[in-house]
Amino acid sequence: MDVRVLEAGPDGVRIEAPLEPNLNHRKTAFGGSVAALAILAGWTLIHVRLKREGHVTRTVIQDSAVHYDEPIHGSFRAVCGRVADDAWERFTRALTQRGKGRLHVAGHIESDGRVVATFSGAYVALRTQEPNGFSA
Repeated sequence: MDVRVLEAGPDGVRIEAPLEPNLNHRKTAFGGSVAALAILAGWTLIHVRLKREGHVTRTVIQDSAVHYDEPIHGSFRAVCGRVADDAWERFTRALTQRGKGRLHVAGHIESDGRVVATFSGAYVALRTQEPNGFSA
């Protein structure tokens, strides 16, 4: 996919992919690549903020949806903004108390200066003892 991180922080994530390695048979962006980039942006937003707050977790996507508004003819960026404080507090409270939390993230895909798709995803974080958040 040749993904490039433009911004990755607790207040927002922007990641980009060029068109060429993500082409479909119509010479536009392959929908699977667009969906994967969106899922990765949401995951990154959660991962970065959890790590910054000292949580050791393994985070996975549980459910996602992408709505494609128009074909993508150039490079494309997945954008996620900061999660609302009340939603984040519920999520981390559940993670701390039960060892598992679920959070919805929304965002969009931009290309050529326009929003060309929207997405939402439900992510689940599981508390783990592994220092890097991954386990075998």
